[in-house]
Order: sequence, then structure tokens, then C-alpha cells
Amino acid sequence: MPAKFTFSEILLFCGVAILGSCKSTGPRYLMKTDAGDIQLAVYTRKAPLTAANFVKYVAEKRYEGAHFYRVVRMDNQPDNQVKIEVIQGGLDSTRQSSRLPAIGHETTAQTGLLHRDGTLSMARSQPGSAHSEFFICINDQPQLDYGGKRNPDGQGFAAFGKVTKGMAVVRKIQAGETDKQALKKPVKISSITKIK
Repeated sequence: MPAKFTFSEILLFCGVAILGSCKSTGPRYLMKTDAGDIQLAVYTRKAPLTAANFVKYVAEKRYEGAHFYRVVRMDNQPDNQVKIEVIQGGLDSTRQSSRLPAIGHETTAQTGLLHRDGTLSMARSQPGSAHSEFFICINDQPQLDYGGKRNPDGQGFAAFGKVTKGMAVVRKIQAGETDKQALKKPVKISSITKIK
């Protein structure tokens, strides 16, 4: 015989399920840019080190006045055999004094987060060199995962979140006029705030 639940018990169960799903996706943020708004989910449980770094930059308002300054499209990476599609933003080299210390590298093999369409990830040169620069994937980019061939060391990049709303804005930024991969008119990030 099936179990019977009261209306209050059903409401309580639904509330717990909703809260559980919110915790699994992590906190959400609103990024305001000159090109439009982008909403982000940051996976603090799955990628604790990388997500905490981003959250600290946001909490200390270090990204205010930062820019999206680099876009990578299929047509502007002639020297790369392994091609990707991303937009990159952050403090760039002109605001190094605002950078926090570099963080350790959380691979996608450790976190289980893959570079899919809308994934938020950290830019780096060597493993353990990521500071403030981040990128957003346009379309799935498996060559940025652990074992991928975009970076010769095979360690991939540290994914830590996802665009939940605003991919049209991301694609608009990617379509901007460039000098090689540098946007001729960088897109200002006016603020990143936590959504209550």
C-alpha cells in the first residue's frame, strides 16, 4: 500500500529538495557589462578553491571597472591547430596591483566540471598561475578539459561556474571587432554582485 503524506509534509519535502538543488549549484551572481547583463552560477562545492578565489574578487569589488578584452573565434587563431571559442575578461596586465596571489590548479578530472557552452573558467599559463583572469566558453570546448590539447601540459583549465542567463550577451561580445584576438573596444564590467 503506498505511503500517504499530509500536505504540510509534501511542502516540507519540496522545500528541502529546492534548497538542496540551490546548494548543489552554488551562489548566483549578476555581472553588469556595457553589452548587457550576464547571470552566473558559481560552483563553490565542486570547485572550492577556484570558486572561492572568484568570490573573493567579487566580495572585495576588485572586478569593478574590469573588462572583457579578448575574444577567440574560429577566424582569429590562425597559429593554433587546436581551435577554441571563448571570451576572456578580468583585470588584465594594466591592473596587476589589484591581483590576489595565484591559486592552485583544480583540474576538470578533480571537479567533474567540463568546458561546455557557457562554462566559466580560469585563464592561466602554467598550472598554479591563475589569478584574476577568467573566460566563458562559447559552444562545448572539450580541448580545455583535463587531457585536452589546447594547452601543451594537458592539465586543462579550472572550470568553476556557468552562465545561467545572458549567453546572447556573451555571443555579442565575441562578435566584437578585434585586432587579432584583442577587442578594439573592450567591454567594461561595471559590477558583479551576488543575487540574493
